[in-house]
Amino acid sequence: MKNENVRNIKKEVLSDNWYTLNKLTFEYKKQDGTWEKQIREAYDRGNGAAILLYNPKKGTVTLTKQFRMPTYLNGNDDGMMIEVCAGVLDGDSPETCIKKEAEEETGYKLNKVEKVFESYMSPGSVTEILHYFIGEYDDDMKVGEGGGAEDETENIEVLELPFKTALEMIASGEIKDAKTILLLQYAQINSLCPY
Repeated sequence: MKNENVRNIKKEVLSDNWYTLNKLTFEYKKQDGTWEKQIREAYDRGNGAAILLYNPKKGTVTLTKQFRMPTYLNGNDDGMMIEVCAGVLDGDSPETCIKKEAEEETGYKLNKVEKVFESYMSPGSVTEILHYFIGEYDDDMKVGEGGGAEDETENIEVLELPFKTALEMIASGEIKDAKTILLLQYAQINSLCPY
């Protein structure tokens, strides 16, 4: 549906290195009926998917830990982030993407995943929609070590934690990643894993 309060959109590419950063100049109709010129920047990194791997029999979740430069620049002392498995769609369906990412990052081959919701993570500056999944795992599904794809310089550490510990890590500030917090809280609200 077209927004009648937006017109004359002009786009200028500022960077097309890792992903695309656009400068957008447009007119926006205010509540009083007048038009004002606005300038924004939007970072287009594509859409993505994230999954919480949980084992209700063991009461555990499998998370990842890796270095994230933007967090390091913004005061995260060592730049390391504990996160759910996630990745950019790169032309795949969200379900195909997240199954592939789960195997690459954690070593678990998932046959069944369930999409639970989707959201914009930073709608003021990033175009990405993130598709959120949950997936039950057990030890028999482990087909590799994980750690990420060789050509993606991810250097991922795989963490299997008690679900209760992961929830406590939100409260202590050890887990600060929004997608991870959302999925852990979803699991808690829906009693997916005992703790």
